[in-house]
Amino acid sequence: LSAEAIRLTRMVHRLLPDDGEVAGLLALMLLTDARRPARSGPDGALIPMAEQDRSLWNADHIAEGVALISAALPRGATGPYQLQAAIAAIHDEAPSAEATDWPQIVALYELLMRISDNPVVTLNHAVAVAMARGARAGLDLLAKLEADERIAGDHRLPAVRGHLLEMAGEHAAARAAYLAAAGRTTSFPQQRYLHAKAAGLTGDQQ
Repeated sequence: LSAEAIRLTRMVHRLLPDDGEVAGLLALMLLTDARRPARSGPDGALIPMAEQDRSLWNADHIAEGVALISAALPRGATGPYQLQAAIAAIHDEAPSAEATDWPQIVALYELLMRISDNPVVTLNHAVAVAMARGARAGLDLLAKLEADERIAGDHRLPAVRGHLLEMAGEHAAARAAYLAAAGRTTSFPQQRYLHAKAAGLTGDQQ
């Protein structure tokens, strides 16, 4: 499906070569799909981006996506697809999660939040803030999402909270958050991943 989506978007880009958002969408698809070979293990287990073997990422897709978004950004108004592609490009060009330019990603998410009232964008912004400024800064932003009905019941909110609490060294609270997230998702790979994260933390760790 992703290959077909990329093929169709290439066709649209050929028809509308000067449309920045079409170029941004194609770049976003390529940069996201580039990570597909490393997203799961041989047993189907989910592997988060920070733990992926980046040598498995599709270098040709990354190069094409970066070239597309680099050419599109200077031309006229910047839309949400271009901003998302720019964020994906920073992730894909970084040699590791630690070496990622997190302050730049924070800035791009803040631009995206101005034009897109999407709670998932806000959630991702909180993660980027945590990586740039520390877990507590990210957790403070997460608290503001609790009242947003669009995401309050989604498994991603407690999953991210668990990750940030683990970063902060609050392992008992992180374990509870991971278990809460596992109870909210119907995806078996996600459930296995979240239960494994919880199992790796004992209630008496601080």
